[in-house]
Amino acid sequence: MSNSLFVAFLMFALVMFFTPGPNNIMLLSSGLTYGFRRTLPHIAGITVGFAFMVAAVGLGLGTIFIAYPVLQTMLKYAGAAYLVYLAWHIGMAEPEAPEQDNRSGPMTFWGAAMFQWVNAKGWVMVIGTITAYAAIASFPWNILIQTVISLAMGAVSTVVWALFGTALRPVLTSRTAVRAFNIVMALLLLASLYPVFMDA
Repeated sequence: MSNSLFVAFLMFALVMFFTPGPNNIMLLSSGLTYGFRRTLPHIAGITVGFAFMVAAVGLGLGTIFIAYPVLQTMLKYAGAAYLVYLAWHIGMAEPEAPEQDNRSGPMTFWGAAMFQWVNAKGWVMVIGTITAYAAIASFPWNILIQTVISLAMGAVSTVVWALFGTALRPVLTSRTAVRAFNIVMALLLLASLYPVFMDA
């Protein structure tokens, strides 16, 4: 294993996992709106779902998208449509009162895990991980290393972003402030679609 390549992969993962993107923006908003405990299934879904995606693509699923590029295009636009829906959901989210039965709660484990397959930033990360750092070790150990690091980095970054949102709860106490914050998060989520349409 090349030490310099391994360090480069770690730096790539650090930047990609901790910078703002659809997952992190949604976690920030969910932490503020619903609190950390109720956001845990969302955190787990992102962490496990993305690591599974890295493993699946690394073990050969990516060849399907090479053979049938229309599938990648379909996923890209399905993901864009879903992000618009999620932005609306976040923008309309109300702060949760203790006595409130809020049925439109945070994203579920399975919803967050499945979202990774239509997340444009997620695909950039997976393709960059698998193609640029394939020589980190011999196959299949390289895929195992990339999956484990993705699992660890994903767990830490999702927890940090959700905790950041939760830490804002004592600061943004009024309903108006929470609504304004969620609208800004929704707009940032929509802005994350820019690379998708520029690549069209």
